[in-house]
Amino acid sequence: MDALRTVNQTPTRLLAALSACLLASITASNLVAAPTAERPPAGMSAVIVRGEAPALAGLEHSVVRAGGSVVRELRVIDGFSALVPGARLAAVRALPGVISLTENASLSFHSEYNPHSDPYSMTNTTKNIGARSAWSEGITGAGVDVAVLDSGVAPVQGLAGEGKVVNGPDLSFDSQTPAVEHLDGYGHGTFMAGLIAGRDPGADLRHPGTSYLGVAPDARIVNVKVGSASGAVDVSQVIAGIDWVVQHRRDNGLNIRVLNLSLGTDSSQRYQLDPLAFAAEVAWRSGIVVVAAAGNDGAAAGHLDDPASDPFLIAVGADGSNGERSLVNMFVAPFSSVGDGIRNPDLVAPGIHLQGLRVPGSYIDLNFPTAVFGDRFFRGSGSSEAAALTSGAAALILQKRPGLTPGQVKSILTQTAVPIPGVSVRAQGAGILEAGASVADLLAITTGLQPFSPSAGTGSLESSRGTNHVVLDGVQLEGEQDIFGQPFSTSQMASLEGLGQSWSGGVWNGSEWSGAT
Repeated sequence: MDALRTVNQTPTRLLAALSACLLASITASNLVAAPTAERPPAGMSAVIVRGEAPALAGLEHSVVRAGGSVVRELRVIDGFSALVPGARLAAVRALPGVISLTENASLSFHSEYNPHSDPYSMTNTTKNIGARSAWSEGITGAGVDVAVLDSGVAPVQGLAGEGKVVNGPDLSFDSQTPAVEHLDGYGHGTFMAGLIAGRDPGADLRHPGTSYLGVAPDARIVNVKVGSASGAVDVSQVIAGIDWVVQHRRDNGLNIRVLNLSLGTDSSQRYQLDPLAFAAEVAWRSGIVVVAAAGNDGAAAGHLDDPASDPFLIAVGADGSNGERSLVNMFVAPFSSVGDGIRNPDLVAPGIHLQGLRVPGSYIDLNFPTAVFGDRFFRGSGSSEAAALTSGAAALILQKRPGLTPGQVKSILTQTAVPIPGVSVRAQGAGILEAGASVADLLAITTGLQPFSPSAGTGSLESSRGTNHVVLDGVQLEGEQDIFGQPFSTSQMASLEGLGQSWSGGVWNGSEWSGAT
């Protein structure tokens, strides 16, 4: 879906990939149809038209010429809802470029949900990408900690088990309110954590039934909260969060080997200068596999989000399928950011209509009620989701071969990915994620060396923000300063990060944060 609009809270502006991740409307096949509350006008039929992306504009014009009207664009499914004269339905269905035309019935939400019949459920997603074949060999992510730097994690079913989530620091604007510290008032971080490592109580991995299970159900989540309940987060908070993960990756029994960054900015500078990219590179060089969302700007931007634009990291775009997940039905989601031919996504993973864990009363829960289903779940789309699934796959690999470097993990994931025929490398990179193959095929491991120019991190913090700024009382945070108004020297910070000394107890960049433990 399009990026969420600014809300009347402070601070308000959202990071691009953090906000543009959730599906606002879902097709009738995902829920149980109920009698329509409002009938379409006499002689008209309410329908959903799905078409080939390049033909959508022409199809909308054809509907109007046929005497109908377009009600709402549904770009995330390459379609739109419309009113069409009943006598013209067959003609519209036969138009070149139309994939499907279905009745748009009203929906009611029911607690009964069958994940086996939902092609986008985690039951089917983990099966389709091969994660379940890894589970059958005892590879479930056990012993691997995945840091989720996001909007927090709520203790909902699937993430509430003892020891499933370890709270790192809360670096968000919410941290000043103890009652919501570490919790997810926005709803995004919980969704990502569930995709990575969710596990329902009592779930049997050999016979999971309808249990909700993430890709690495026995991995542990380290919750590093940077996003507030409105989704607001500044680049300085993200850098501080990455630095904390690096310095505390082995504290008190932790084993942080994967860092999930389902967020990004439209930075206006090269990764070789960008301070956010540099912080992520430091994590990479410290032995942490950094997985970053490619972005949700489609082909329009012509580049990946920051820090996915850094070629050392694993950049993940979103794929989808028309029904059964087979190569003939696969495509790259139209919203998934496309590379520039030099820096492209490394691979793509499922990123459309996915079943995620819901946080009742969260920002996205209240603002996108039609994406709620089965009481516990929320339907979401974006490269954020694709990155989270890939982080889970990385955890599986690292359980089996804990001595691998991040470069070797990346090499395995890209070498086992399967290209989608006819799709540009700029859009799909090496192809679709195959978690089962990546876990099984560990014999042909390369050195994992990457011949890229490293980032110096000495560019501009303001340029790293791009067009994304937080606002407090009408004042926009900009320039070379962090959220506390402290001057931010990128060269000085890069030096400290390189030494692993940017955090001193709970102090970062001269201010007392909440990152001491």
